[in-house]
Amino acid sequence: MRRLYTLAWWLALPLVLARLWLRGRQEPGYRQHWGERLGVYGSKAPSSPMTIWLHAVSVGETRAAEPLVDALLAQWPGCRIVLTHMTPTGRATGKALFAKHGARLVQSYLPYDTGAMPARFIRHFAPRICILMETEVWPNLIHQCQRHRVPVVLANARLSQRSLNKAQRLGKLILEAARAITLVAAQTPDDAARVRQLGVGEVVVTGSIKFDVVVPAAALATGAWLRGAIGQRPVLLCASTREGEEELILDAFVRASLPPATLLLLVPRHPQRFDEVEALVASRALAVQRRSGLAGDAVVAATTQVLLGDSMGEMFAYYAACDCAFVGGSLLPLGGQNLIEPAALGKPVLIGPHTFNFALVTEQAIEAGGAALVLDADALMAQASSLLQDAARLEDMGAKALAFAAQHRGATPRTIAAIRPLLPM
Repeated sequence: MRRLYTLAWWLALPLVLARLWLRGRQEPGYRQHWGERLGVYGSKAPSSPMTIWLHAVSVGETRAAEPLVDALLAQWPGCRIVLTHMTPTGRATGKALFAKHGARLVQSYLPYDTGAMPARFIRHFAPRICILMETEVWPNLIHQCQRHRVPVVLANARLSQRSLNKAQRLGKLILEAARAITLVAAQTPDDAARVRQLGVGEVVVTGSIKFDVVVPAAALATGAWLRGAIGQRPVLLCASTREGEEELILDAFVRASLPPATLLLLVPRHPQRFDEVEALVASRALAVQRRSGLAGDAVVAATTQVLLGDSMGEMFAYYAACDCAFVGGSLLPLGGQNLIEPAALGKPVLIGPHTFNFALVTEQAIEAGGAALVLDADALMAQASSLLQDAARLEDMGAKALAFAAQHRGATPRTIAAIRPLLPM
């Protein structure tokens, strides 16, 4: 089965590279570092007493990995981390987050899963361990790690029932890869139970590392500056929205009876859609400004109805600047996004009905009183309107969100404890 998978990769490679080039028209980063994606490296890797390979596919996983990266470098002072990504935005996020570590952390794109390419990566960097974040299971990569005696850890792992069903339909290919994983550190007992159904030998429950993320002081400062530019107006943030959701949100915003002068702060998840979303706002005759147009003493005009968050790496700042936050990817059946970040900043969280990627944490946040479920965009606006007109309830819900986030910290040391036997000092 894996041989057919490998053949399919090689046959598809011209199309994959063509798609990469086309995506580069909107995101130039896709046209850079192609050699890394093919497992080709121009010079010998710098020597290191021990190299830890950590893969974080894109922005969310990279930000979630920050506490783990810091803890790994502290636990093994002589080590170097090779941090791999699949997307330019993930790489840019990693560059910004981990510049503080200097030469102890290097970045690369993950080579395509052809077999030969991940093998060249392993020979080049000589990692002692491979840590994959959350849901990344690549059959040839895991096979090559097994061949080269590199233990594989799936950290901060989550597996929805939908993903389990899909994996089981793929049969032997995924089951063989799962059985070759050395250790899975799962976010929840339900995730652990589903992972065990794939045949993984060692599974531990550590909780979600995302609860351990420390809000950068610079992000708080940017958020305070942005709030100053907005002024005293009520601010509803709709964060990490996905295609199809913005139309629903904007139409409901037009219909809603929100407090006077309420500003909709709209932050699409994917940067290549910023212009498209601005056009959606303009088509509804709503006055819009872009975050990228604000600097220094610039202000958000009193007539502006929608502020488009068109910057990268500022999600914490957006959360800091708002009064309440809706977390996108949940109005449509897309699985939802991480609600821990607004909770960690003490913001009331609104979330749609489609949260299968974060089912337990969403349920727990709602039970704790720090989040509320909204069934559609009109319900979102109605709930936001109620909160923005009730200062006491807004403050109480925010305090409960903050307490919920604080209560669940500690996954990082538990993950390090699970990894430690695989990496002798």
